[in-house]
Amino acid sequence: MATEFQTRPNVPQERSLGELFADLTRDTTTLVRQELTLAKTEMTQKAVSAGKDVGMIAAGGAVAYAGLIILLFAFAAILDIFLPWWAATLIIALVAMGAGGFVALQGLNKLRKVDPVPRQTVETLKEDLQAVKGQH
Repeated sequence: MATEFQTRPNVPQERSLGELFADLTRDTTTLVRQELTLAKTEMTQKAVSAGKDVGMIAAGGAVAYAGLIILLFAFAAILDIFLPWWAATLIIALVAMGAGGFVALQGLNKLRKVDPVPRQTVETLKEDLQAVKGQH
């Protein structure tokens, strides 16, 4: 004997408010975790890029320093033939410092272009906020 109140297989069951709230809480938690993971990944990428630029500045400084020492000894001896020792070393020092300053400025200019804001994460958070607002 068939009962009148059997569930039909193709009709979805209505869910309680508690179940819906639990689903919303779980989905929100998952979304926040995913956004945090995205932000962490994006910030790591930016930090690696900035680190390379800082390394370039340091390398420029080291090359300039090494160049200064080498040029002082190599060309100072040559210029000493035509100029007093102090004038020869001063000219050589200015040339080496100018080259090092140029390399360091290149790295500094690249470093200034790094955007520290995780733009992708901000955009997805805005989209998520709009989606949540649209459901109410």
